[in-house]
Amino acid sequence: MADKTRPIDGISATLGKIRGGLAAVAVFSFFQNILLLAAPLYMLQVYDRVLTSRSVDTLIFLTLALALALATLATLELVRGRILGRLANWIDASLSAKLYSRGVQNRLRGMPYGVEALGDLATLKGFITSQGMTALFDLPWTPVFIFGAYVLHPYLGHLALGSIGLLLVLGICGEMITRRKIERVNALSTTARRDAEAAVQNAEVVEAMGMMGALAAKWDARSDEALEVQSRLTRRTTTLGAITKFVRLLMQSLGLGLGAWLVIQQEATGGVMIAASIMLTRAAGPIEQVIGAWKSVVTMRSVLARLRHIDREPLYRAETMPLPPPVGDLAVEAVSYVPVAGMQPVLKDICFAIEAGESLAIIGASGSGKSSLARLLAGAVRPTRGTVRLDRADLFTWPREQVGSFVGYLPQDVELFAGSVAENIARFGQASSEQIVAAARVAGVHDLVLSMPQGYDTEIGLGGQHLSGGQKQRIALARAVFGQPRLVILDEPNSNLDTQGEAALVHALAALRAALCTTVIITHRPSLVAKVDKVMVLNQGSIQAFGPREEVLAQVAVQPRRNRPAQRPRGREAAAGSEQDRFYPDHPMPARAVR
Repeated sequence: MADKTRPIDGISATLGKIRGGLAAVAVFSFFQNILLLAAPLYMLQVYDRVLTSRSVDTLIFLTLALALALATLATLELVRGRILGRLANWIDASLSAKLYSRGVQNRLRGMPYGVEALGDLATLKGFITSQGMTALFDLPWTPVFIFGAYVLHPYLGHLALGSIGLLLVLGICGEMITRRKIERVNALSTTARRDAEAAVQNAEVVEAMGMMGALAAKWDARSDEALEVQSRLTRRTTTLGAITKFVRLLMQSLGLGLGAWLVIQQEATGGVMIAASIMLTRAAGPIEQVIGAWKSVVTMRSVLARLRHIDREPLYRAETMPLPPPVGDLAVEAVSYVPVAGMQPVLKDICFAIEAGESLAIIGASGSGKSSLARLLAGAVRPTRGTVRLDRADLFTWPREQVGSFVGYLPQDVELFAGSVAENIARFGQASSEQIVAAARVAGVHDLVLSMPQGYDTEIGLGGQHLSGGQKQRIALARAVFGQPRLVILDEPNSNLDTQGEAALVHALAALRAALCTTVIITHRPSLVAKVDKVMVLNQGSIQAFGPREEVLAQVAVQPRRNRPAQRPRGREAAAGSEQDRFYPDHPMPARAVR
């Protein structure tokens, strides 16, 4: 039976499919390298036959043959380049969506290597069409030119073999002295890029709190380290390149000198001398190109290793068959959650159930696990133990393309995407204007959108940077209720709202209730708790109380009175503390469900 946690057509399988194209490139490379022999053979014939016979007809024939060979060579080079270009584009088209999805999933797993995979894909695509790639295909045919040198004269073959051997030794030495440095530079560059992206994403906080200098200093220190390693790497690669070029030029000159000596000794002709020089140059060319592109070769090796590693990881969600649209029954069965292995559980043995159309408010002190529970209820993350069920089906394994139509989620940290208001409300899917406006009306944001410069077509910028916090939250609420969902999870939905926004939120909750949508609200506000059917109190990751709203709130209100100091706070302290005392008692209550 197929493993549904593995992709049917994974990254490694996709990379394996290009072998046929690479085999065709290798065949073209073979004929190209054979045709490269045309130039030395032409020189050999001109010096040894045309000059001695003084035959113009022979010269014309040889020149036409050379022109035909060179034209064929150019055609093969063009075809080979186009094949490599199409392979690069095909790999990009086949893997970009997969790596995008895998990158986002790795972020959900808390793994550092995420969307950087797309950068690795771009590096792979660029390398396939580079001179380094073609040099790797030309390199195996170097023995053909060494053999040709031996055909001209054994001494010339010995010179070619010794010189090529020396260049190969230089290449191996280059691998040994540069590989670690190249990997270190790539790692430092990746870390510096992540730091810069984080600063850009939090630009307002950086600027408002004067953090730019400190962050820039940290980034500069890391950049200086990368620059130092890069400088040492550059010194080594340039030294290696200079030595390689010296050996290649010396080999070419020695080929001429040895050919001249053989002519003097009457063991070779002038044509052999010229042909040998050309042949030795052709033999050394691919090796010199590969050594010059060795940094790219090492980088590509790391890129392929990372891509294969991410492919070996199981899918974030098992692939399952579509299910009928849910009614909205929600059940949480013995759920525990540990965000990172080795940490203490954020949630411990959470068990409760609410029926379709019911509403639940989750309250508790900061750090009690409310937002983690919201992510679990939305199916964004997998429970470490236990199951969250929607209509008795495991919510996490429900096909996301399907369940996304029935689940709405408003996170505590609102994130919008670059695009228009309409696109964000419609979750960037295909939707009619009627559906978008309907969601906006439910969220009470229709009039707000109409007041914007281009209405629903207004561009909100990266992360909604052109909107206020309240506007972002209200548009995100419209996104959560888009498409008539059967389950909606709202995490602190009024944290940035003014009075008008709160009224719109209350209207949205009433509309969801009228539509029999199961609603879970995480809130600090009594005004929202008063609108729900049931209340849950979380304390240090465990359920402290759960049941009908009036009974739970009555118990939560009794406990603080027993421990209240004789002198009650006044003024703003009393106002600020009233809600906190009411919902978050300092002394834990016995864990029980209210029935």
